[in-house]
Order: sequence, then structure tokens, then C-alpha cells
Amino acid sequence: MRKVLLLLIFISIPFHFFAQQKLSWNDLTEVSFKDVYNVHYDDYFLKPTFGPIIKSLEGSKISIRGYFLDFSYEEEFHMVSRNPMSSCFFCGGAGPETIVEVVFKNKQKYKTDQIVEVTGILELNADDVDHCNYILKEATARLVQ
Repeated sequence: MRKVLLLLIFISIPFHFFAQQKLSWNDLTEVSFKDVYNVHYDDYFLKPTFGPIIKSLEGSKISIRGYFLDFSYEEEFHMVSRNPMSSCFFCGGAGPETIVEVVFKNKQKYKTDQIVEVTGILELNADDVDHCNYILKEATARLVQ
């Protein structure tokens, strides 16, 4: 019995380390914000304080489903949003916890407001106001039908 238990533990360890965690948008609400003055921009920005559960996922491979937003002009800048463009954080007054910046592993092209599932390595950003609070690096996406 003991050998069977040990075998099951060793078999399940790789799945724990390599499996992706599927997040919902509600999972990303485990954050609070306070206004902090930024000297460089001479303005106030919302500084996040992440809760323990979301902090424990930093560096993990996660996936989330949402609306693709393409803000690329001279540089590629993509996001996935809880809401479509007309009601996203920038356009419709939703909170910063409703968007995730996406840095693709390989260039991928989707149209704004297409529903995608994005998978990548979660990075939490509390200090760089030029980027979103949630960032998925080395990301891949697939169109959700």
C-alpha cells in the first residue's frame, strides 16, 4: 500500500508543475488599489496591492478567456479584457483588474473584441505605470468559437 501511495505522489508531481491554472475574471479581483503620486508623469495612478491567492500564482502558467484588444500602433500592444472594447477599462470605466496585458511568444493576430483564451506566465506589476497590473508573458492564444 505504501509503495502504491508513493507511486501516485511521484506520478502527480509533474502534472502539478506543468499544468496550467485556468483563472476567471473574479480571481483577478483579489486586489485593492490606492492613489499614488507619480513624479515622472506628475499625476496620480492606482497602485495595486495583490491578495495572497493571486500572489501565489505569480510565475505560474495560467489561462484566461476574454475579449482581445489590439492597441498596436508603432509597437505591438495587446490585452485581453473582461469586457468588450466599448466597456473596457480604458473606454468604459471598468477597473484595472479587468484587463491583462499580453506579450506573445510568437506574433499572433486577432481582431479587437474577438473572444480568445490566452495562456502564459503570470507576472504581477505594482510599480511600472507604463504596463498593466497583470501581464501574461510568453503567451499563446486561441480563438474561442
